[in-house]
Amino acid sequence: MSSPAQIRSHESVLVRDSPRTAALYLSGSREGFARAREFTQRTLDCWSLAQCTDDAVTVVTELASNAVLHALPHTSTDEFHVRLRLTLRRAHLVCAVTDPSDSLPVHSRTADVLLEHGRGLDIIEALSEHWGWTRRSPVGKTVWAMLPTRSRPDPDIRLT
Repeated sequence: MSSPAQIRSHESVLVRDSPRTAALYLSGSREGFARAREFTQRTLDCWSLAQCTDDAVTVVTELASNAVLHALPHTSTDEFHVRLRLTLRRAHLVCAVTDPSDSLPVHSRTADVLLEHGRGLDIIEALSEHWGWTRRSPVGKTVWAMLPTRSRPDPDIRLT
């Protein structure tokens, strides 16, 4: 099995900081999102975190699409600077997406459950233990979510 640091493509560049960190530069195309999901799956496979894969892939997809749809159109740069970073901590997986926009994440509070858009941060909030954002210097922000790496007990199973 290949290490996440060995994954390369012409569209995205992977950066390896440590065995517990993997990063991928993203493009705003469908292929870029597919690569982000595949990268997340392979990284979690390498880290033996199969129990986190579904939630992590969903969170990564939401974080990346928010950056591309909301942050990039408001930047003045021609270069594409969105980076996905996965970091394994003792009890958490941190999924973080950095973009060049200073616009803060908008947590839409709509009552219309049939809307196609506007619920990404609600999904991230539901799947993670913690989420938030951090300003970057000189410009930009990182939006992150922490997912537990230990399996959660099934609420339908009662211990006797």
